[in-house]
Amino acid sequence: MFMPVTQKEHPEQDVTILIRSQASLFGLISVLKSTVQQINRGIDMDFTPFDSMVEVSPQRDRLMAHLSGFFGLLAVLLASVGLYGVITYMVERRTSEIGVRMALGADCASIVHLVLREASVLLGLGLLIGMALSLAGSRVAAAMLFGLKPTDFVTYVLAVASLSAFAALASFLPARRASRLDPMVALRNE
Repeated sequence: MFMPVTQKEHPEQDVTILIRSQASLFGLISVLKSTVQQINRGIDMDFTPFDSMVEVSPQRDRLMAHLSGFFGLLAVLLASVGLYGVITYMVERRTSEIGVRMALGADCASIVHLVLREASVLLGLGLLIGMALSLAGSRVAAAMLFGLKPTDFVTYVLAVASLSAFAALASFLPARRASRLDPMVALRNE
């Protein structure tokens, strides 16, 4: 194969040629090198088996997928810890109100329901804003999604379900603690 580089306006530095052969790899490489060296000693050649090129090419994409998954899990963990902190702070600020409610006859289930209802409002707002940003940003990430559409329904449902489960767990702990609050202790702090 002859490719006259001098006839091109913008010659490439590197040219890749794919060779298919039934011969052994090392025998083929030595024959090709000696043949090219006989023609022109100034030609530098490097041989890479196609199988190794196929293995190496998706490594960057695999690394990005693993990093994205790790940072996604980290984001869920941080969101859960943040929601837990916000709900705990909210319960602490409303300790006297919860004590009054319990002193007036509110049972544990109604206190848990009160706290979880407020947490679900926060979760709903967060999911709404997150879905809007996700749909807007999905066009940018479309090139990195393999086998998925940017608006894949199953992925969004799984994300909402997992975030809701983590938020329910993060909200239930302060709600249960608030429901076990002694009304006298809560009112004494007032």
